[in-house]
Amino acid sequence: MSVIRPQKHSRQPARSPVPSAPVPAQEQTPLGSMLAELRIHGRRRGLWAVISTSFASGLEALWGNRTRSILTILGIFIGVAAVIAALTLVQGVNAYITNLISKGGNTVYVFPFSRTGTVSQGRQGNSITVSTAQSLQRLPHVSAFSPIISQNSPVVYGNQNWTTQVQGVTSDIQTIQDWQVAEGNWFGPIDESQGTAVAVLGDTVYHNLFDTSGDDPIGKQIRIGRNVFRVVGVLAPQGGFLTQDDVIFIPFKTMQLRLNNTTYVQQVYLQSDTAQNVDQVTQEVTRALEKANRITDPSQDNFTVISSTQILQQIGQSNIILEGLLIGIAAISLTVGGVGIMNIMLVSVTERTWEIGIRMSIGARRRDILSQFLVEALLLCGIGGLMGLGLGLLIGKLVTGAGGLPFVITPFTLLLPFMIAVVISLVFGLYPAIRAARLDPIVAIRTEE
Repeated sequence: MSVIRPQKHSRQPARSPVPSAPVPAQEQTPLGSMLAELRIHGRRRGLWAVISTSFASGLEALWGNRTRSILTILGIFIGVAAVIAALTLVQGVNAYITNLISKGGNTVYVFPFSRTGTVSQGRQGNSITVSTAQSLQRLPHVSAFSPIISQNSPVVYGNQNWTTQVQGVTSDIQTIQDWQVAEGNWFGPIDESQGTAVAVLGDTVYHNLFDTSGDDPIGKQIRIGRNVFRVVGVLAPQGGFLTQDDVIFIPFKTMQLRLNNTTYVQQVYLQSDTAQNVDQVTQEVTRALEKANRITDPSQDNFTVISSTQILQQIGQSNIILEGLLIGIAAISLTVGGVGIMNIMLVSVTERTWEIGIRMSIGARRRDILSQFLVEALLLCGIGGLMGLGLGLLIGKLVTGAGGLPFVITPFTLLLPFMIAVVISLVFGLYPAIRAARLDPIVAIRTEE
């Protein structure tokens, strides 16, 4: 009888795992990307993994609907560009005016009309006489002084003529306004006391009278109205739109003797000896004018006295109001763009219901779905804001350059588009994201893709 022995089972070598097949083309979708991430990372889904996956999925979703995404971005793009261009223009104007007034240093400006627009005797310019204006230079702490009389007049040199503003001033005006002479010199005290027919030309007047002939203006004679004047200097160009380029300056006494023998002044510029004494000079000038005009009630003042510091404060307040107005207007247009984003996101949620169900069924949490759609909204707003920032800065550069204004970029200007992107994506993207996160995965999977 034969004995049946148990067969020895030889241990077979372990089979090597079958290499994974390449991901088919149909998986290269937001859903496919998410599945690939899960295969790689498993359950180790930290914050960075969730964010990176959401961004990748969002970019693929936007790229898959390029035309719709571009049209949605346009609303944010145009709104941001408009507000950035407006802000750069406002900031340029503010910087220009601030710099212009700051050149005057410790200056006090006097005008013959009240801030409410009323004037003495119902006529502008009849509240400050020449004698009253000249008495102001004797007040304490006044280091420089210039009354101003101006009028428009035709100016002729050879065959060239130009109509410009002619101002009668003292030589102190150069110090008060910190103007630079490009050629020649400013007229001096002797010219003022004798009423000499000399003139200092602004840059615009110089070019219009002398560019054709190419003559050196210094020492040349020009005719202002019916009077002949000798050119003694040319001002350096000021630039901008509130400058003294298109003007001719002559001695104050010369203006009275030859062009305008008025007994009233149109403006008075005074300079304080120190910054600390500006307010005191302003008060002293106000009291002197009230005494000269026999005014006992300050509310009845028929003149305005204001310092450069006060002007800068008023400009700052006006600038804040204007910026707020512009931002409010832009907010309306951006709200329209935000509504468009919410509409597109709701459509996207409807189209991708099956995809959302699959994700939730294999482990995606509701906060993952919420972050995915919020990131998509943020991408839409961020891309539109970044494009709008570039266009807005370009428009601002062109507009300020054409107006001779400084091109000012502040940190607020650069941060504003991104602040807008975050706010709009949260306000208008939150509802579609919540709606997507609250979908029942079983019901969502039953929905045809």
